[in-house]
Parts: sequence; C-alpha cells; structure tokens
Amino acid sequence: MPTVKAPRNKTLDTPLPEGAAYLQRCIKITAPVTDIGAVTDKTVLGDAFAVCPLLPRESVDLLVADPPYNLTKSFNGSLFSKKDTADYEAYTRRWLSLVKPLMKPTGSVYVCCDWETSLIIGRILGEFFKVRSRITWQREKGRGAKANWKNGMEDIWFATVSDRYTFNLDAVKIRRRVMAPYREGGKPKDWTQSEEGNYRDTCPSNFWDDITIPFWSMPENTAHPTQKPEKLLAKLILASSDPGDLVFDPFLGSGTTSVTAKKLGRKYLGIEQEAQYCLWAEQRLERAERDKEIQGYVDGVFRERNDKSAADPSAGGGQRRAARRTPDKETNTKDEMK
Repeated sequence: MPTVKAPRNKTLDTPLPEGAAYLQRCIKITAPVTDIGAVTDKTVLGDAFAVCPLLPRESVDLLVADPPYNLTKSFNGSLFSKKDTADYEAYTRRWLSLVKPLMKPTGSVYVCCDWETSLIIGRILGEFFKVRSRITWQREKGRGAKANWKNGMEDIWFATVSDRYTFNLDAVKIRRRVMAPYREGGKPKDWTQSEEGNYRDTCPSNFWDDITIPFWSMPENTAHPTQKPEKLLAKLILASSDPGDLVFDPFLGSGTTSVTAKKLGRKYLGIEQEAQYCLWAEQRLERAERDKEIQGYVDGVFRERNDKSAADPSAGGGQRRAARRTPDKETNTKDEMK
C-alpha cells in the first residue's frame, strides 16, 4: 500500500508520472543561445557542463552555485562519488571556468560548500574571481558523531568579478533589540523607539545563526536530500542583485534559487540534470506565482530562528501573517560602535 502522509506533512515529492505536465515546462538547450531573454525564467533539463558553453557571455548578474560536496551521495539514483583532492580541484576548476564567461563585469558569485570542500573552493575561487568573504551559517540539523565533533556549520564563499558590484546593505541588515538605550538630547541615538520595543538595524556579519533547514511541515520542503532554505537564498539575492537582475544557478536541485529569485522580483535561470528535481522546481515556481512568502522573512525584515512573532512554519510561514516585529536582544552603551 502507498505511504500516507501525516496531515501536516507538506513535503513536495510528486513522482514523475504524476507531474509530467510540470516537466514539460522545462527546456533543453542543445545549440548556442544568442539572446539570454529567450531562456530567462526557465528551468533547463541538462548537464551544466554541456549547457553553460551554449549560453551568452556576460549575461548573468548573480551566480549562486551549490555544487555537489565532495561526498559520496545519491541524487535520485545518480551517484556522486567522493573524489581525491586533486580530482575535486579539477572538477571545481572545470565548472568555474565555464561560468566565468557568463558573468557581467559587475556580477557577484556565491558558492555553497561544507567545511571540507570549503578548503578547496575558497582557494580555487580566487583563481577566477575576487574573493570578498566567507559566510558561515549554522545548520542546526545533522547527525551526531561518535569520534568527532558534530558538524553544525556550512560555508558560502562570496566573490565578485571586479571591484564594481552590487551590495544592498539596507536590504539585509539585522534587527536587534536595544536593551540599554542611549539618548542624546533626550532623543534616541542610532536606534528606533516603537510600540513593540526599542530596536536598531545593524550591519550583518558573515556568521548566520538564524537559518532553519526545511523540514516536513514547512511548505517549501521537498524530498531533495540537500535542499537549501529559501531564507538563506533570500539574503544572497537581496544583497547582491537588484529587481529585474538575472540570477543563475548551474546546480539547481529542487529549485530554491529560482523560486526565491522569483518571489523577490528577479529573473532566473537554473540548470538541473535530474528530471525529478526539475519537476519539483517547476511545481514550486507555479506555487510562487500565488504565494510570495518566505519563511523567516517578514515585512522586509529577517527574523531570528524560532521567532514566535513570525508565522508558524508548520502553518505555512511567511511575510503576510506576522503582525509584529520582535527584534532580538542587543545592549547599547554610549561608546558602542554600530
């Protein structure tokens, strides 16, 4: 008998036979594309190594890449086998050399990785782009280890093509509660007073502890084994692109980059070689036409993980249902720097 889901289980796992109509929306690229507009807002069913050379040069504003980590892992039956260091370096150089020509001179790049592949990617990325920072985000899920520390972090390397690039600081500032407010002339200094409390919007760091890994009761969750959260992608997209810019993901998976870009008013293009994942990506993109919510991002503010004032993710999460903003705590002293 087929498995029956619990009522609150929202995991997207539509099988290929039932989702054929979604798969038909995907395109294949087998010849050079001269106009990027012809393939914009599309999911490409294919191998990034074959498709990237066919795309127009200097057409991408923002690249977000989540290549396979150097682990032996099955993706819908396709096995990626762990390589030795030299082979994974060659693999990384190969795909970076294919995406580099696609980037505009003002473009930005983010590459996801675990701690071990981070040692390789951070170094090789510098051969192609100007490395700006390494973001580390807390991945609160994961298995324990008997003879090692449990891995609870992942990295994202940030790089740019040149010294001219987009970075929208105000779009990704962190809202923090001010516990000891300092006043100057009787007025708040560098903080805001509101009915919900005193707060200040501060510059974000390169350590993020507010990310929730998608789980079974969240609408964005799919059966993909390494899905990234929409909130994580939202930070990258808001910071390093403007509305209408093209966001490109050569390892699309179940479509999180494209879906988040669409919700935030950007154009998108993604390549994925597994038909099953392409189907889920298109199904999610259809949902995004009527539901722009991003769990943990409310009224233009990124909420702390498990923030009770934001919508319950098990009930659908999102921007519209939160009536109040509850900043996290920050102590403010007279000589404190912003």
